[in-house]
Amino acid sequence: MDTTHLVTHSGGFHADELLSTVVLTRLFPNAKLVRSRDVDWISPAPGRVVYDVGRVYDAEAGIFDHHQRPVPQREDGAPYSSFGLIWKHFGHGYLRALGVPEADVDEIHHCFDREFVLPVDLLDNGAMEPSVAGPLAGMTLPVLLETLKPVFDDRGPGADDRAFMDSLTVARAFVEAAVRGQAAKRRAEAMVMAAIAEAGASRVLELPMGMPFRGAIEAAGADHLLFVVHPRDGDWALNTIRKGSNTFESRADLPESWAGLTDSALEAASGVKGAKFCHNARFIAVANTREAVLEMARLAVAEAVTDAPKGLGAVFEPAAK
Repeated sequence: MDTTHLVTHSGGFHADELLSTVVLTRLFPNAKLVRSRDVDWISPAPGRVVYDVGRVYDAEAGIFDHHQRPVPQREDGAPYSSFGLIWKHFGHGYLRALGVPEADVDEIHHCFDREFVLPVDLLDNGAMEPSVAGPLAGMTLPVLLETLKPVFDDRGPGADDRAFMDSLTVARAFVEAAVRGQAAKRRAEAMVMAAIAEAGASRVLELPMGMPFRGAIEAAGADHLLFVVHPRDGDWALNTIRKGSNTFESRADLPESWAGLTDSALEAASGVKGAKFCHNARFIAVANTREAVLEMARLAVAEAVTDAPKGLGAVFEPAAK
């Protein structure tokens, strides 16, 4: 049976039903969105999906609420919000509607659930304090989406509904960008794995373009790699490799003598003609040519590896192009 109505509660809104609406309106673009607390609307009916209201979680009946007791939970005990429930039942279809390759659907569904959906679920249920984000607590996506609600004294007719629809555009942009990012990571992983195999024992990984690389490097167990180089628009970048996703600490920093320098000053400090820029924090440098950036990489490796320069050529030598 076709889905004809998407029903969530009226009044003020939170991130969970807003993000749920992003998923459902993509899957059922012709369905009418209804915001109501009327019992006639929030009860099961053919062609109806009810979420974040209804006081029951019954997928067969088309009701996906989480405000009742017991709260619906994942296998690990983490509570669902309406977003988690909608993602569980409709997320695979949503990814297919966005054109995600079938081979990647399950993996992206899982990763998006853990990285994007779960935090929303935890915050909405009070299972995680906003303060865990520290000084950025007011900048999390759920908080930012809720700032789009009407202010307390804007009680004009339809104010909440207008704000909800305006906020839906913002929420949709974030969800779709996150999915695109997950899909891109999968594409990048294959390219990085191939580059790792080609690099062999080199401490430097050369990629054909800028792309996410740390996850694939970790998955490959390529602990010997220290730096990554790749072309950009008109120049080349030399990047460090972070030790993990929750730290800015790198496996090896770029030389301290390069920090904050540009152009001729960096050329003089590094001895590399074409050296263009090095960040103060020493996690990225830029050169005008491939030859220049590879020479900068060689020098960075020489400083980072304790037994350099002994055996350095065999460790560093990039693949011929």
